[in-house]
Amino acid sequence: MGILSNILSKIFPSAHAQPKNDAPAAPQAQPPAPSAAPQAAPSGAPSTGPGSSAPPRPITQVDVEKLLNDKAAAAGEKLNWRTSIVDLMKLLGLDSSLAARKELAQELHYTGDTNDSASMNIWLHRQVMNKVAENGGNVPADLKD
Repeated sequence: MGILSNILSKIFPSAHAQPKNDAPAAPQAQPPAPSAAPQAAPSGAPSTGPGSSAPPRPITQVDVEKLLNDKAAAAGEKLNWRTSIVDLMKLLGLDSSLAARKELAQELHYTGDTNDSASMNIWLHRQVMNKVAENGGNVPADLKD
């Protein structure tokens, strides 16, 4: 799993199909299913009904700014996720080392000099916010292209 996938799974834990993240989501989806099994199964199963519409619906409901602000308030240290890719990664519990950021830059096809970490970090933050928005996250307009 790539670093971008890890970032997205931290922001959209139940929306991305991954064994570790689906396990907690399944028990939450099952309690309503016994009381209304015919209705809960079609809306809960992405392959039933409009497959392309089902995944974006839960993702779109994620207010990324609120989610990250709440995490930042509970972090115990000042993390400025709005401008710092390092702080964003720390806030999400991910490795924020230069090596990890260079790997993320590779994943996102960064063409600049990875030794210029300041420029790379600014670019990475913008690209990550764009990717979060592309995946249905409600990202503040000033944080994306």
